[in-house]
Amino acid sequence: MNLASEKCMHDLISKADVLLEALPYIQRFRSQTFVVKYGGSFMDSPDPEVRNGVARDVVFLEAVGINPIVIHGGGKAITRAMDAAGLKANFIQGMRVTDEATVNVVEQVLSREINPEIVKAINALGGKARGFSGTDIFTCRKLSLSGSDGQEIDIGFVGEVVAVNTEPLRECIRRSITPVISPTARGEDGKIYNCNADVAAAQAAIALKAKRLVFMSDVPGLLRDPNDVSTLITHLQTGEVDALKKAGIVDRGMIPKVDSAVAAIKSGVDKVSLVDGRVDHSVLLEIFTHAGVGTEVVL
Repeated sequence: MNLASEKCMHDLISKADVLLEALPYIQRFRSQTFVVKYGGSFMDSPDPEVRNGVARDVVFLEAVGINPIVIHGGGKAITRAMDAAGLKANFIQGMRVTDEATVNVVEQVLSREINPEIVKAINALGGKARGFSGTDIFTCRKLSLSGSDGQEIDIGFVGEVVAVNTEPLRECIRRSITPVISPTARGEDGKIYNCNADVAAAQAAIALKAKRLVFMSDVPGLLRDPNDVSTLITHLQTGEVDALKKAGIVDRGMIPKVDSAVAAIKSGVDKVSLVDGRVDHSVLLEIFTHAGVGTEVVL
């Protein structure tokens, strides 16, 4: 056997080793429900390979008998659409101020533009997906913020998911179809609200008794120093969260992710993972390898 043939054989054996490493996880997770929150700037990448990477991972999960549920974001696309409509994007405490004109843009972009694109990508790769506007799945209460003086701040049509209509999702699971859901919701007043996708994903995971919840964003996970990737916290127990908040390590955009992770775990989800969607196949690496990637949050 010449060197080229030996290298080819070595590569084939390495691929077999990868499959064998994944085997016990495939066996353990078959027929389980996994919720994946898909967000981050990589969603806006001009490279279709980057945009389709998550869809390919979802199709793989389907193929090995796992039931994926996808909740997606789209904040940057919303801001671009607002600019085009002559609307100014304002944020208070990291939350988008959402008046009636803005919430209409939010619903249009999330439920009628981004959502069908993700569904189309999954279906084009041989999977089966169905899109849902969050208004058909999530019920919310109006979210209120408090200022430094303790006074309530009204940020408009921004909601906090409090209930999940699981039957359409369970019907999809029974038919081996992946639901893809936008993070909008119907308020108690019947109006449309913009919701945090991390919170929506956690509530879906809790309501569906999911095995795992994966938050995909454009950071490697929870970092002790946001400017140093070597400070990645790979393993986080829920009891450590309060101290990390006081130290300022869990702040800003990480707060809803980590709070949602803790709520999900305390409600029975086995593990929550914070992974970097810019890394090829980060979802598969987290689920099907011994080392995993990103930050895992456990009880």
